[in-house]
Amino acid sequence: MVFGIVLVVAGILIAVYPPLLSIIVASVLILFGVTITMVSYRMKKMQKRFDDPFVDFFFRF
Repeated sequence: MVFGIVLVVAGILIAVYPPLLSIIVASVLILFGVTITMVSYRMKKMQKRFDDPFVDFFFRF
């Protein structure tokens, strides 16, 4: 429900101030990139602890 309210408020703000769209998209992309980076870091850290072939196959880079 909170996410829906945030989307409605973001839509209203974009209608009032259109350059806000680029700020919202940039912040979502930055958040997504940081999340992916942290997940891969944690998986590589766990790989050293647990020798799992699944983790080794998908996260060897």
